[in-house]
Amino acid sequence: MIILKSPYAREVKNMVRRRKHTGRRGLLVTAAAAMGAILVPVAVQAAPADTADGKQNPVHALEQATHPLRSTEPGRNTADLRVLGGMIGDAKVVGLGEATHGSHEFFAMKERAFRYLVEEKGFTTFALEMSWSAGVQIDDYLQTGKGDARKIAKETLAGSPWEREEFLSLIEWMRHYNSRHPGRTVHFMGDDLNAPSMNNAFFGRVIDYVQQNYPEALPQLNELYTGLRPIDDFFDYLRKPLAERQQLATKAQQALELVSGRKGSGEAFEWAEQNARSVAQTAKYLAINHDDPDSVPASQRFRDEVMAQNVVWWQQHTGQKILLSAHNGHVGYASSMPEMYPKTQGSFLRDTMGKNYLPIGFTFNQGSFLSKDTAIGGDWKKFTVDAAKAGTNEHTLDQVRYRNFYLDVRNAPAPARDWLNTARPTLTVGTQFPTEPRDFALAKGFDVLIHLHEVREADKLKP
Repeated sequence: MIILKSPYAREVKNMVRRRKHTGRRGLLVTAAAAMGAILVPVAVQAAPADTADGKQNPVHALEQATHPLRSTEPGRNTADLRVLGGMIGDAKVVGLGEATHGSHEFFAMKERAFRYLVEEKGFTTFALEMSWSAGVQIDDYLQTGKGDARKIAKETLAGSPWEREEFLSLIEWMRHYNSRHPGRTVHFMGDDLNAPSMNNAFFGRVIDYVQQNYPEALPQLNELYTGLRPIDDFFDYLRKPLAERQQLATKAQQALELVSGRKGSGEAFEWAEQNARSVAQTAKYLAINHDDPDSVPASQRFRDEVMAQNVVWWQQHTGQKILLSAHNGHVGYASSMPEMYPKTQGSFLRDTMGKNYLPIGFTFNQGSFLSKDTAIGGDWKKFTVDAAKAGTNEHTLDQVRYRNFYLDVRNAPAPARDWLNTARPTLTVGTQFPTEPRDFALAKGFDVLIHLHEVREADKLKP
């Protein structure tokens, strides 16, 4: 029997059961979609205590598999990433996690890894756990150069854990790269549901296509989107009666079928259909009865499935290799809390792509990060944790002789694999802190693991 012990889990369970305020209904699942909330893993198997005995202490075996990571900062010599490139091999999608939603080193390493993969491994898309519509807006800027990077970052990342200087740096590098490589540009995509908003401009991408190619169908499309277009506020939309939300979801699906049924061809049709699909995905999610506690696992499963579907669509329709950025709990194969998150995006991607998908997880020993002290609302603020305690995954990993390192979980020596396959306390932080480490077997979640000795909070995006 698994017991939910984290403050977030207790609070959201209570919230799901409350029925007296219509406006607060569904905030558990909505907060997860809008902010990428992640709960920490649960126990799978009891771990033996670390000892100095060579048969139980895995440090020596781990050291045989580790490779030093010289820096997490982008723009430096990438010789230390060559072995990582070999581990990635021919994978078409690489999931790069984060153990917190607000640490500089995790975010900076994503840019460093993406630069390396672009320049050495033929990758051309950076995907982020954010709304599809916001990703489209960022990509427009990358391809055209129209607008201001900082302004666009503030508009598209506002309120999210990625409203940070580190992600502005990534966007600016991508635009600079495109200006120098017009024949091989890089792209930005959001793979998530359209939260916290879905504006008129995004609906216009579908409507304009129909108007230009099938004007006779435009009145029907406008009627189907009436009441749904636009969604300015995810939370406010949930205040609509459930029956109304379900009716609007049905109409959004009919709008998708209207576009798909025209059987167009070419890039314009494919993108119009996918944008209509994104509208339908979001409307379906918002039509779930979030008053029902039993809806939580189903809704979270649907969200992770949607993210995986969008990544697969992008990869198949563009042929591009993708670096997928999300929390450890989304990129990994294993579910960290199966009664809340029955199946992860990484698991769906493995089902669809097999060995063409490779997840990389992060752990850290100590330091600071950004999170919140309330499950709903509140501001991102700095929290600090001391060095990991004995018996945790991080404590043992931090005994390896390298300050920062990575290792291929699949090809580690047998004693190291045995240790990695055993669940023990591991700290992972989502949108709320404090939370306690939970038991998790690292090898169940990731093909490759990056461990950092110390992290600091990410830098707030400047005005």
